[in-house]
Amino acid sequence: MADTWKVSGTYFESCNCLAPCSCVCLGPPSQEDCGVLVGWHIDQGTSGGVALDGLNAAFFAYVPGHMLQTKWRVALYLDERATPPQQQVLSAIFSGQAGGPLAALGPLIGEVMGVRAVAIEYQIDGKRRSLRIPDVAEVEIEALAGQDGGDVTISNHPFTAVPGFPAVIGKSKRFRFTDYGFTREISDRNGFYSPFAYEG
Repeated sequence: MADTWKVSGTYFESCNCLAPCSCVCLGPPSQEDCGVLVGWHIDQGTSGGVALDGLNAAFFAYVPGHMLQTKWRVALYLDERATPPQQQVLSAIFSGQAGGPLAALGPLIGEVMGVRAVAIEYQIDGKRRSLRIPDVAEVEIEALAGQDGGDVTISNHPFTAVPGFPAVIGKSKRFRFTDYGFTREISDRNGFYSPFAYEG
């Protein structure tokens, strides 16, 4: 993708690690393996003449050990509302092929299980974030309350998909994922959310 591009909006993720996830500080997963689902909602985005405002993307990764020492199996989900040119741009950006922060994940990936267009419902409700892909995933997290009632955050952590922003720490109300031979249904585990801004 030769055009310069820029996307910004909101992001959240949930995994099966205990909260807060130790992987972001270069530790091993708390449950021996890690299954993580990441969702992005683009408030503003463009690549060349292609607008991306209002579209969503999601990413599932399964890592059977330490995230920096074990190859990942991944799947990418793109908003089915996107036109073919938008799909092409979304795929390039959120796979890391277009450069930007997500390109750093490339050497960690051992298998791309699939890339496909699906209905993605991304919702923000106060301190809750949720994402639903019919027949595939349903995830909801809620921010932890700090001592003063404010957010509990982590900043400048060494392993993140959203550099430059503090992450709000939360816990999952639910996490269900069934696709590519995986079935995982858990709750009360790690969650993070924050703004994001990528460009390349």
